[in-house]
Amino acid sequence: MNEIVKHINDTNASYRQLSAGDAKNTDLFLDNEHYALFKDSGEQITVRFNKENLSKAILFIASILPRKFDQSSIHCTIPYSKDFVTDQLALLDALFKENGIPVETTTQIWNARKDVLQKNGKVDSRFYFNGLIKDVAFTDHSGMLCNSKFTIRNYLAGGYSDLHVKRADDGVFDIIVTNVTTPYDDGKEKGLEDTKIITPDISFNKIFYGAPGTGKSHTVEDDYVKGHKSFRITFHPDTDYASFVGCYKPSMGGPDEDQITYAFVPQVFLKAYEYAWNHPGEKTFLVIEELNRGNCAQIFGDVFQLLDRRVNDHPGFSKYKINADTDIAGYLKKHIANEDGAYEKKIIEIYGLSEFDFSIMAIPDNLYIIATMNTSDQSLFPIDSAFKRRWEWEYVRVNYDDAAQFSLKIDDKHKYNWDKVLRGLNDYIKSETHNTNKILGNRFVQAGANGVISARAFRDKVLFFLFNDVFKDDDDFKADFFGENAEDKFFEDLCITDDTKLTIRFIEGKCGAVNIATTNAQETETSEPSAE
Repeated sequence: MNEIVKHINDTNASYRQLSAGDAKNTDLFLDNEHYALFKDSGEQITVRFNKENLSKAILFIASILPRKFDQSSIHCTIPYSKDFVTDQLALLDALFKENGIPVETTTQIWNARKDVLQKNGKVDSRFYFNGLIKDVAFTDHSGMLCNSKFTIRNYLAGGYSDLHVKRADDGVFDIIVTNVTTPYDDGKEKGLEDTKIITPDISFNKIFYGAPGTGKSHTVEDDYVKGHKSFRITFHPDTDYASFVGCYKPSMGGPDEDQITYAFVPQVFLKAYEYAWNHPGEKTFLVIEELNRGNCAQIFGDVFQLLDRRVNDHPGFSKYKINADTDIAGYLKKHIANEDGAYEKKIIEIYGLSEFDFSIMAIPDNLYIIATMNTSDQSLFPIDSAFKRRWEWEYVRVNYDDAAQFSLKIDDKHKYNWDKVLRGLNDYIKSETHNTNKILGNRFVQAGANGVISARAFRDKVLFFLFNDVFKDDDDFKADFFGENAEDKFFEDLCITDDTKLTIRFIEGKCGAVNIATTNAQETETSEPSAE
């Protein structure tokens, strides 16, 4: 036996986005009969990949997008885009280098797993490899240096792919992926993995961050929250523990309508907490918009301790418990379902307690906390490192492909592709500020129903942002915009004069955008038949 061919179903095909962490796709499950090829090779084998083969495999993956991919316990779809292809090929370019020199093949060490003794005393008879992930640093389509993970599972499409593993004469196992255009299911992988296992990845605490207008809230809603129970809050400077967790509040009522009574009123965190515990197995989302516009240390208080999640036993539950005050304990005692002591037994089981009371709080494994934050607002309330490390972070890039469907119209004679203006504008901002904190997202300014961004909207949204946020009191920017004698100029001057010539000069000069109104007019004039 010198080669095996493993047909791939969804068990081994779990494409993960570039920023995803470790977890389930560290494993590759094979059939037990395949073990004969590897049994004399020890607990580790060296595998070899071919760059041309993986390039073809990822292009095939791109050709069948959008498709389901596995992101911990949450399934999402990823659309086809030029940026997807560019970034994937750039990752392979970085992977297939030795000492900075491009190579056609690269190797990796895999750990062979068979008949593994589990904690419960049972033997796992399945045959699989783990340790498939390798760190890779590459430059993406926007010129940003990214840290990602390479894994063969990114190049396998469930139902479409066959994985060929062949032992070479030098003892290394060559890995080759082939694909078919019509999917099929051989049924061999059904029930192979324990679907009850939840891997501690993005599903628990995650922050989406990026430039304003990149669609962070849209991503959260469409890719995660839609179809599930969710609770929402938007942080602001006055948000505090009482407005996030709960507190006693006065209200009018009682026997005498004018009588003031006091009662504990739960807020968004406690409502989400209560719902998740009362609906085990049902995904519940707590969504926090504009996370860094509030003082997180003040808002979370002791709840901060609950954000650490367990990894090995009872994955997803809080690693540490806290003891809430008597007001919260009284509320939980009334509102947490504890039929036949199920809640009490669960808490005792997880945290090894000898006794229980309702002051004990711990986040359950079905409560996911997802937050958004704008990089342009980082200075409002700095987030300390202890808080940061309890979250997974994902940078949401500017989607220039999305911007391409819109245009910017200054006047009847000056019209520009919005993606070209935006890309030039962001390049200008990066070159002047030397960071990406103040760049603009593709939806920073909304187009009208006709897909056109007006001159007024561009001035009052984009130029106002540049003048009063990005380049405040920056004479060099004023000179770039107004020209000579600009040191005493302000955004107000632009509004008073309504001088579109300055805006046009900036768009075509500093942003490098081409006037498509003129271009189209010239093309029309050229294409018209001669009068002769």
